[in-house]
Amino acid sequence: MALKVTEIARVRPATDSVLSRSTVDSVSLHLTFFDLMWIRFHPVERVFFYRLTELTRESFDSVVLPKLKRSLSLVLLHYIPLAGRITWDPQESKPSIVASRNDAVSVTVAETDADFDHLSGDEQRQETEVRELVPELPASDDSASVVSLQITLFPNQGFCIGMTAHHSVLDGKTASMFIKSWAHICNRERGSEVFDSLPDDLSPCFDRTVIKYPTGLDTKMLELLSSILKDKSKARSLKPLPGREISSEVVRVTLELTREDIEKLRERVKNESSSQDYYHLSTFVVTYAYVWTCMVKARGGGADTSACLGFVADFRDRLNPPSPATYFGSCVFPVGCYDANTGAFSEENGFITAVKILSDLVKRLGSRGIEEIFEEMVEGARRLKPDTKLGSVAGSTRLGFYGSDFGWGKPVKVEVVSIDQNGAFSLAERRDETGGVEIGLCLEKSEMEKLVSFFRNGLTPK
Repeated sequence: MALKVTEIARVRPATDSVLSRSTVDSVSLHLTFFDLMWIRFHPVERVFFYRLTELTRESFDSVVLPKLKRSLSLVLLHYIPLAGRITWDPQESKPSIVASRNDAVSVTVAETDADFDHLSGDEQRQETEVRELVPELPASDDSASVVSLQITLFPNQGFCIGMTAHHSVLDGKTASMFIKSWAHICNRERGSEVFDSLPDDLSPCFDRTVIKYPTGLDTKMLELLSSILKDKSKARSLKPLPGREISSEVVRVTLELTREDIEKLRERVKNESSSQDYYHLSTFVVTYAYVWTCMVKARGGGADTSACLGFVADFRDRLNPPSPATYFGSCVFPVGCYDANTGAFSEENGFITAVKILSDLVKRLGSRGIEEIFEEMVEGARRLKPDTKLGSVAGSTRLGFYGSDFGWGKPVKVEVVSIDQNGAFSLAERRDETGGVEIGLCLEKSEMEKLVSFFRNGLTPK
């Protein structure tokens, strides 16, 4: 695969739009407790594949690329913070997002001779090839960009949009709102006619006062982040912790559970559990439990190896009072079981064990405040051993990324590239079936082959 960068553009919020006369010229948003959690994390990377078999270099340069840039400029009027950066004023106790209309989003334009169908498919792909389709997100000790984009042409095959986003600014909900807003405006552009308005459900709320949590949690979070750094002089650094180098042996695979598969897994739980058990058998719980048990078996290792099973929960509707669904920022926080072991998931009833743990975590969310969940995370993290096997998930079946139609149809594939950094697997709705699930996995080739075998055999009636 040969990828050639043809342009690095900087796209600013539009100045020739009706909307531009009614929007603010600059913005400064302080980071909340939820944002601070992710300040040193590796950015979240996604790539959206769009098939256009008639797309030539000429039509890409004259139609597709200008339309994408123009609509991006317009949508940035609604999402001005994305053009800015995170900074930490020496006189302030925590960082802020600062942006103005003079700031811009970096857009890398590239061309590749890779096989579009292969990279956007479900079977094994080299992770190093997929990773080339997302851009770097510039960051230093003093400043961190919020989002970077890359638009890559596959001549006579299609194009893809890679998005690298700072986790402290864009959680899954905010990222979904942005990409769908960009698509909404792009899809409605007709010739010289400009559409720069958004529906209410895509219009971001920047009001930080709607996020209510106990006083002092900001300080506790900053103290926690400082405590895990070896170099205390870097406590105020905005540079993410070093990422994982991706080996040529790491491959990516997409697996699917149909709505029928999920229903069968639910029935299995009911049949193999005692009658008095009540489990929260959501699609999320059932899917996570099943994939996790396959992953444990594929990775092998001793039965007494410690394991941590967790996920991030969206707290927009769990705060008191709830925040708006369109709140802009990161409003997710990890919850988990920190004292399990791999043997519990590799045994005959490992799937049921995982369902019980995840079900309990979900059910308890409604009865606990964020301070209690934070303290539990801190204590749990202290007990983790160096060889602990971590289970985590990126994405959700509720984000609706497959609804991102820029005018050339919905994406044929959406990948969460950044799962190659943390061993997580990704979840998304199935593109062509309501109720189904798409699962993205990134593992060493030998482990992947075992996992796929366990996954498929486990769905076959005995």
